[in-house]
Amino acid sequence: MYEIGVAAQFEAAHRLVGDFGPATRLHGHTYRLEVSVRGERLNEDGALCDLGRLRGAVDELAAALHYRDLGEVPGLAGVNTTAEALTRYCWDTLAPDLRGQGLTSLLVRVWESPQVYAARDDPLASPLDRGA
Repeated sequence: MYEIGVAAQFEAAHRLVGDFGPATRLHGHTYRLEVSVRGERLNEDGALCDLGRLRGAVDELAAALHYRDLGEVPGLAGVNTTAEALTRYCWDTLAPDLRGQGLTSLLVRVWESPQVYAARDDPLASPLDRGA
């Protein structure tokens, strides 16, 4: 299995709903977004996928979240913007363009601080590809 990855950083604010103590107040983080793709075969150029294209997609996603209130971002509005919810949003944003390229899985890790992250690691095959 081969794996390649890229990372980006963005600043964003959010507030949590529920029993999260002081995090229920508006506060910000310097987020680190790490994205890895895996696959079993390299393409004819000897690469797993176009690293420049992956880098561009991750940078574009980070730029769309930079200096934003996450609760106002389309797709996150009305969602409790936990690190897990942000990770799901990032995975769901990136996955469609990565499908059909021979990649088997996508891992998205969102760091809220140097000590705390949430991750989602799922196959890239659509339900139709899996026979569902």
